[in-house]
Amino acid sequence: MAAERHGHTYLTLDDENVLQAAREDPVGFCKNLPKKVILDEIQRIPELFTSIKAAVDRDRQSGRIILTGSANVMLLPKLSDSLAGRMEVIRLSPLAQVEIENIAPGKGFLDALFESCFSFSSVPQEDVLLERVIRGGFPAALRRATSQRRREWQTQYIDALTQRDLRDLSRIRSLQTVPKLLELAAGQTARLFNVSELASPFEISRPTIQEYLALLESIFLIEVLPPWHNNRLSRLIKTPKLHLADTGLAAALLGVDSSALNQDRALYGQLLETFVYQEIRRQSTWSEYNHRFYHYRDKDQMEVDVVIERAGTSICGVEVKASSTVRANDFNGLKRLKEATGSRFRCGIVLYDGEDTLPFGDQLSAVPINALWRI
Repeated sequence: MAAERHGHTYLTLDDENVLQAAREDPVGFCKNLPKKVILDEIQRIPELFTSIKAAVDRDRQSGRIILTGSANVMLLPKLSDSLAGRMEVIRLSPLAQVEIENIAPGKGFLDALFESCFSFSSVPQEDVLLERVIRGGFPAALRRATSQRRREWQTQYIDALTQRDLRDLSRIRSLQTVPKLLELAAGQTARLFNVSELASPFEISRPTIQEYLALLESIFLIEVLPPWHNNRLSRLIKTPKLHLADTGLAAALLGVDSSALNQDRALYGQLLETFVYQEIRRQSTWSEYNHRFYHYRDKDQMEVDVVIERAGTSICGVEVKASSTVRANDFNGLKRLKEATGSRFRCGIVLYDGEDTLPFGDQLSAVPINALWRI
């Protein structure tokens, strides 16, 4: 294990003996930890956080104690109160396509986007885009040789998170509701976040459904993409969008394979939009710039799937189209975003399943989707 090569001892709270020892005597457990240690699945026992704080205060060497887990432990009050100012949080997402393909970094898609470096070119169209969407980016799933085995892993992973980790995080009252809620959320990926629509099949209050959705967000199964807005503009609809954290998990939840998805083009369009959003967001984690992500939609139904703000100043828009053809009206939302952002606007593109990069006006281009990992 890489951690052991750096001198860390690995302990997981999935080990029942380790879990019971930590729970029985958290103070003694932390006092007797190795000097350099990794504690995995830390969300299972928040009682440790106060004792970890004491251990950190005794020895402030950076990186000495590494806490890992499958949930956003910063949402646990005991942790946020105990370790505020004493820890750095690093989120590890599923693999981006450039990582899966082991492509040496070039300019990179985000830099090309903000520098508007999409000149005319032709790239051979891939036949595997739909398969990329279906398989997702979790390394353990990608190691499976067949789509059936990948789906089995994805299903088991979802079950483990919703049945075990949620129970550790919260005294949830209707645990059996969560898998069905998550399946409904998968069907709503890349759509406006409508809590009432998600709550309607259940005899549970809207606030309770909101609580469950917040918990699903805390275990990195769903994400809420906020709307971009300018305080001077009152015509924007300030409703967030819902995205599943990984399209492989979404496909497993919906029970669709590549053949079924190829027949259901509307669902494919939703999953493709989520795929593109997640790919761009994953790439942003190794950028030297700070990026924030939004979507755009106004009362005239003009919309842009992904709006990216770099360093609080520059803005680009990305529209996703599950088609090999592009028309001028596909840029209507991007043109409206350009008007709304003025001098902050750098570039607007329509990503499509074609071969050619084509100009569609000043700062506007149609770009093949595989440019995400080929630039």
